[in-house]
Amino acid sequence: MNDSSIPRHIAIIMDGNGRWAKERGKPRISGHRAGAESVRECVEGCKQLGVEYLTLYAFSSENWNRPAAEITALMALLERFLEEKAGELMKQNVKLTAIGHLERLPDRTRRKLNKAIERTSGNTSLTLILALSYGAREEIVEAARSLAVDAAAGKIDPAQIDNATFASRLYTADIPDPDLLIRTSGELRVSNFLLWQISYAEIVIFKKFWPDFHQADLNEAVQEYARRHRRFGGL
Repeated sequence: MNDSSIPRHIAIIMDGNGRWAKERGKPRISGHRAGAESVRECVEGCKQLGVEYLTLYAFSSENWNRPAAEITALMALLERFLEEKAGELMKQNVKLTAIGHLERLPDRTRRKLNKAIERTSGNTSLTLILALSYGAREEIVEAARSLAVDAAAGKIDPAQIDNATFASRLYTADIPDPDLLIRTSGELRVSNFLLWQISYAEIVIFKKFWPDFHQADLNEAVQEYARRHRRFGGL
């Protein structure tokens, strides 16, 4: 594949950890632990392919409605991932960042996240974006509110607000829109993920659950992307 056939930005809805565990008679958290290995493979695969940005839907704003014990276990798993993988991200020259309502994360989790982000801030290969406590509708409402406040204060002319102006108020203001959206578990929905940004993304669905998603599957998705002709509404 040539450079033009490689998506610059891949976004992934990592779905099916709980069902993967249930099929094996294991607790849900074991599925999340297994899914962490798929994250590692995906990061390595994107780096090898030359992908510049990888956004992973790690924890949605709706996930706060899950049982407290599962949320606590997920936060502990995230902390362990940040502690264990920060060194690996440094070796691979991967920059880590995050989007979402990060202030809702437990203090200890947020400190470890900030530490990993700061440690990898100078890396220049792949940018890994974790969507944490993230909801696209909230993001869009906040962007609209921000523009409304500035318009009311006379800082901007409402008539001059265009797509670029609106996008500049999103969490992803400095990140290109995803070219390819991958979802596992066979579900055919986008689940409040990057609704504005994926407007023209190519979508590839895998029936397998996230813990069964490996580097070969990533390569398959990119090959499918390369076969498609992106028209962006044109001919």
